[in-house]
Amino acid sequence: MRLKQSCRRAATGALLALLVGSSPLPAAEPSSALELARQLNQAFIEVADKVSPSVVVVRVAHKTSYLESDEDEESLEPFLERMPREFRKWFEERRERPRRNEPRENDFHRNPIFDGQGSGIVIRKEGYILTNRHVVDGAEKIQVRFKDGSEFEGEVRGVDAQSDVAVIKIDPKGANLTVAKLGDSEKTRVGEFAIAIGAPYDLDYSVTFGHISAKGRSHILEGREARDMDQDFLQTDANINPGNSGGPLVNIEGEVIGINTLIRGLRTGIGFAIPANLAREVSDKLITDGRFVRAYLGVMIRALKDDTEYRDAITGVQEGVVVFEIPPGGPAAKSDLKPGDVITAVDGKPIATAQQLKNQIRGKSIGAAVTLDVHRFGKNIKVKVKPEAWPDRSTPVASRKAPTPEDNARSFGLTVEAVTKELAEQFGLDKMEGVVVTEVERGSVAEKKGIAPGDVITDLNQKPVNNPKQFRDALKTADPKKGVIINFTTRGTSKFEILKDGGD
Repeated sequence: MRLKQSCRRAATGALLALLVGSSPLPAAEPSSALELARQLNQAFIEVADKVSPSVVVVRVAHKTSYLESDEDEESLEPFLERMPREFRKWFEERRERPRRNEPRENDFHRNPIFDGQGSGIVIRKEGYILTNRHVVDGAEKIQVRFKDGSEFEGEVRGVDAQSDVAVIKIDPKGANLTVAKLGDSEKTRVGEFAIAIGAPYDLDYSVTFGHISAKGRSHILEGREARDMDQDFLQTDANINPGNSGGPLVNIEGEVIGINTLIRGLRTGIGFAIPANLAREVSDKLITDGRFVRAYLGVMIRALKDDTEYRDAITGVQEGVVVFEIPPGGPAAKSDLKPGDVITAVDGKPIATAQQLKNQIRGKSIGAAVTLDVHRFGKNIKVKVKPEAWPDRSTPVASRKAPTPEDNARSFGLTVEAVTKELAEQFGLDKMEGVVVTEVERGSVAEKKGIAPGDVITDLNQKPVNNPKQFRDALKTADPKKGVIINFTTRGTSKFEILKDGGD
């Protein structure tokens, strides 16, 4: 018995000695997947550390007159229309705060009440800060706060309503400015990482990340002003909320690729940013000139790929933008451009969408001719147009006298006559070329296409029409099932439509 106990104690002692004397087991090496995740984690940290010093919080005290009227909402349309219900509620509550606490009008020494907030980015060491126009609209005082807590008074250097870009200027003395690096948004690829930095809901320097969901988003805004907006947004699923407006959307290199501007519903993962290239182009002019003079051609256009009816009616071109209307008095109206033309390039640079045409024309020199590559019903030609400065919205629309129906050649529900002096006077026409529409049958194809008495048809399938006989003869050789292209002017505006048997 004693022998067994002695043996057991000896074995236990030997085991303890072995355990105490041996080296600890080596720790397991991290897997390659875990190491990659750690590197990615560190990359996001480094981007936030690199960019945040160039991001500012923009606080705005609005003018009393601005707060007491609805002009702010009118001037900010259509951006407010895209605010989710929760966003609008938050925005309206902030507006109501100064109204409830507004001192008497004769209290000239009152402290400003900062009721609006957004974000911004330092883009020049001289103290220039890029933000959204809707962040600073109606501002009486602007306060700019940096990540280190330092605060400076700012003033609006310039705004561009069509792109929703604004520039603020602060005195750089005493400011430790870190300038953001603006990247090339043209090189941004769908699917790459996107990081948003800003002050959502007054939570300063919040960082969220996601991806670039899409590029070249247009038709995002709605409302009466939406048609004139420069809509070329980057779409992202990086979380953007009220207060992020004007802040940066950056790539994994820490380059600013967009200016956060819009959201479509809270927590939907659908946000929009102004591309950095557009923001750079506009802000450069705002800094040097205080305003951005935008060139335009004066055409109503749509992408050929979206106009399947017209694409099926013509041959020899697959991409471009279709000119479907030329308003009177604009640059295009003074050129050889015609409704129905398909613009395929500007100064040799191919275009396929309406926004691409805007991008090419926007920064052109006013009055300096650009060369458009145009496909016109089977032929490729070049047309020169001299862009002009974007007109004032108050430009009146040409009026037209009330028509009186006549009766002559009928087709597609149309009655046309040669343009005589009497008819020109009756309908208020300036030109004598073409045939005038004197009656449109109710419910006809022509009526559905918007053709009305007093309109003047100048071409049919790109061939001139000067009298009713030419009009009838042209229709005889046309295929009504494929469609007939009719060029016409209405109230001085040149347009075209395709009429088909049974068409809408």
